[in-house]
Amino acid sequence: MQVLDILDKLEIEYTIIEHEPVFTCEQAQFIKTLINGEGCKNLFLRNNKKQYFMYILPDEKRADLKLLGKQNDLEHLSFGNEKKLWELLKLKRGGVSPFGIINDEDNTVTLLIDKELKDKLLLFHPNDNTKSLNIRYDDLIKFIEYAEHKYILV
Repeated sequence: MQVLDILDKLEIEYTIIEHEPVFTCEQAQFIKTLINGEGCKNLFLRNNKKQYFMYILPDEKRADLKLLGKQNDLEHLSFGNEKKLWELLKLKRGGVSPFGIINDEDNTVTLLIDKELKDKLLLFHPNDNTKSLNIRYDDLIKFIEYAEHKYILV
């Protein structure tokens, strides 16, 4: 099932636009002039225990992986490699999206969601970096729960 099909099935409201492919938050800045929402960066991470995470945070915020790991008892967070990103989420570097969890059938990836995103309208691509959609925070949580994934508000 595709992302938009799941959003429709869950009766989640969203607005979607098409645009040129984007691979970084810097390249994606123009999207906020085309559609309402908070830009997000999505980082694929792992720790020394070979646990995998996706850290979702405001696109303007610097990710402090050392502090994130320490505050959440996740030990030695670092970026996951592209091979594992593809294996688990069927995503490529520069195209990480929380919607990739629909491809994680073993529920290996835990989502770490920055508290600053709570109650906001958020921007993500639907596993296709030539499109962006906005979705309310609560609806993102609904999607994550539908996909039976764990998440932690950090």
